[in-house]
Amino acid sequence: MIQSWLSRHGRRRRLVAAALAAVSVVAAFAATRPAGSAPTVLVASRDLSPGPLNAADFHPAALVPPPTGAIRTIPAGQTLATPMRKGEPLTDVRLLASYRLPPGLVATPVRIADAAAAALISPGSTITLLAAYDASTPARRLAEDTTVLSIPKPTTTDDDAGTLIVLATTPTQAADLATAQAHARLSLTIKPNLR
Repeated sequence: MIQSWLSRHGRRRRLVAAALAAVSVVAAFAATRPAGSAPTVLVASRDLSPGPLNAADFHPAALVPPPTGAIRTIPAGQTLATPMRKGEPLTDVRLLASYRLPPGLVATPVRIADAAAAALISPGSTITLLAAYDASTPARRLAEDTTVLSIPKPTTTDDDAGTLIVLATTPTQAADLATAQAHARLSLTIKPNLR
C-alpha cells in the first residue's frame, strides 16, 4: 500500500520536475538569445523633410514586432511623401509611390514661380493656385483648396526656377494646371489652419 502510494506520487514528482526543467531551458534560451535576431527595420537618423530618399538618412534598428509595411532596404528612386521624426520607422505609406489618396484624386507636381512664397507652405497645407498669364489680365484661380502632399528638395539653387510641390488634385485640375504651367506663372494663396 505504501509502496503503491510512493510510486504513484513519485511519477507525478518526476513529471513536475521534467516540466520545470523544460521551462528553465526555454527561459535560458530566451535570456541568452542575441539581440540581433529581432527583425530590423530602417528608422530615420534625423528629422526628415519630404523629398528623395537617401540611405544615409536611415539606420537599421530592431523592433519587435516590426510595424506593418516596414521598409528594410531603401528602394531606388523613391520619394518620401511626408515629414519623418528622428527614430521613426520607415513604412510603405511614407513613400510617394504608395501614398494613399482619396478616390478620384491624383498626385500632381506643379512648379510655383516664387520660391519664397512656396517656403511658407508645408506638406498638409491647404492652398489655392493662381495663374497669371500677363500683366493686363487678372490672375485666374485654379485648383482651389488643394492639399500639399510633398515639397521635394530642390535639385538646383536657382530661385528663378521656382519650387516644385506635389498636390492632391482631381484629374481635371491636373489637366488645367498642366496647361497653366505652359503659359503662365503660378502663385498661391494659403488657407489658414483654424484648429
